[in-house]
Amino acid sequence: MIARLQRASNTAGLLTYLYGPGERGHHSDPRLIAGDGHGAPVELLAESGSLTYLAHALDAPVERLGARAPERPTWVCSVRSDPCLPGLTDSQWAAVARRLVAATGIAPVGDPDACRWIALRNQPRQVHVVATVAREDGGLHNAYRDAFRLQTECRLIGAELGHRPTAARPTPRTQEISVTAPPITISAEFSGSVLAKGASDDLSSMLLKHASFEQIEDWYGRRHRLATTTPAADQVAIATHAAEMLRAARYQVDLAPSLGMARMSSPANPLGPYVAGAEVLRLTDRIRAAEGGVDLRQAVDHLLHPEHGVLERVREALEAAGEQINDLDEEAYELADRFDLAADLVGSAQAELVGTDSELPDVGIRRKPLSETRAHSAKLPDPRAAALATSPAADKAKASSALGTSAADSSAAVRPTQVPGSRTR
Repeated sequence: MIARLQRASNTAGLLTYLYGPGERGHHSDPRLIAGDGHGAPVELLAESGSLTYLAHALDAPVERLGARAPERPTWVCSVRSDPCLPGLTDSQWAAVARRLVAATGIAPVGDPDACRWIALRNQPRQVHVVATVAREDGGLHNAYRDAFRLQTECRLIGAELGHRPTAARPTPRTQEISVTAPPITISAEFSGSVLAKGASDDLSSMLLKHASFEQIEDWYGRRHRLATTTPAADQVAIATHAAEMLRAARYQVDLAPSLGMARMSSPANPLGPYVAGAEVLRLTDRIRAAEGGVDLRQAVDHLLHPEHGVLERVREALEAAGEQINDLDEEAYELADRFDLAADLVGSAQAELVGTDSELPDVGIRRKPLSETRAHSAKLPDPRAAALATSPAADKAKASSALGTSAADSSAAVRPTQVPGSRTR
């Protein structure tokens, strides 16, 4: 059992997609199997045209936050079971969803101010848990380690259900067999040609011929040579490519320094073909060279921009790699999920850094004395108290206190008044 975690900015659009046919038409018989709306009757989803209502019910705590609401408040966890084992019933999937929201802290057991969430099923072996990260008491769920908690709980659930544990990573071939391969030397001759010596077996010979070397067999034995008319740049590219293939096949290769691609790298492109890495390296240099908070913010914006930043592009690339693995080989879903997990971790890093763009310009600016800061902060309203005043949990607490019992009154009478001052032990 494997979980994939994502964040979204539009709850209504997400629910429309999950209750629709899906990108590949895989969604069938979408239905609500569990949830907690903290007083909002989410079970009305069984009625037609109720998706808009459900989205508003989930988003209500987010709307109460106003300007404090995060940019992507919707928390989405997709859980898939092992395709080689019998599927789970709706009640079993509902139990799985409750365990996952409890393990991550979205909805801990017995917490009246937890986040609102639902679990819906639209595929035989998959369930989607949708929640909003705003709590009923006005706080925000900390999603920093959700991906790790999800994977840990999924392994426990899978073991309890009798599902297979995550397959161990295959043993590298170098540990399975040990082959003493002859060393191969690739060097430049005085004649201007490139000669490969020591490739006496069929595999190394085939790799060299694939790299455009010509095979020669005479009284000196088997050798491989490039034509003397081969341009110098092509000689370097062919020799480097041949050395990479031979080393991948576990041959010991001694490539002459004059034939290595490293010497072809220019200061303008120090990382050779890794153009994206070179761009990030230049961005790192720009960040280090920032002379103030404003310059630092402009540089970091290329890293953190929610649509075009480096982190967002890395997250998209990791997700695309996982999807492509699934498209090429459905049995390699565990490998695909490792890429999905990495994408989730990058998303968690993005969420951790939301709002820093407004704080960076103040870096290096002389701040007010601490006493003056405290005096101003004491006049500001408490956002937690403001959220409690409008939350259903707070209304319920007020109702219960108004009814009051004699025992509660007596306990309130003897409770000491708390005033600012020194702590008592």
